[in-house]
Amino acid sequence: MGFMKLKKNKKFNYQPRYYKGDGNPFELKHKFDEHRTSISPAKGIKGKFSAAIDDYKHNPDDNVNKRVIIIVAVLILLFLFIIDFDLSIFLPQS
Repeated sequence: MGFMKLKKNKKFNYQPRYYKGDGNPFELKHKFDEHRTSISPAKGIKGKFSAAIDDYKHNPDDNVNKRVIIIVAVLILLFLFIIDFDLSIFLPQS
């Protein structure tokens, strides 16, 4: 009983019929992965955050940076409006 010969697993080599490209046709890869610097091996939350900040600082398009700042400012003001924050504390008293 202890010396039984185990069956070997069958190997299955599937190759698509009409695929003539290089590499694996079943590999899931996004269209712009080679252009992104923020998708790298897992570096933890601090590494991802610093990579995103570096991308933001070294972005050649200044319009995008301004647009992001405007969107963040609008979202902050909307949040303050929802929680009924009194913005009059920032205005001078007359």
